[in-house]
Amino acid sequence: MCKILEDMRNEAARTAAYEADRATAEKMIKMGKLSLEEIANCVSVLSLDDLKKIEAEIMQLA
Repeated sequence: MCKILEDMRNEAARTAAYEADRATAEKMIKMGKLSLEEIANCVSVLSLDDLKKIEAEIMQLA
């Protein structure tokens, strides 16, 4: 039972970190002042591929 709760807590923490880094990355991409490589250095949870996908999503919405 403890292992299940610990796994759930860890997954929730990973999800929260991903969502926070994604929101930060979206703001940085919209500002247009940094390259995706520079943003990847600032948001450790997201890969360069993740950032490229986010950038593509933002461009579709524009």
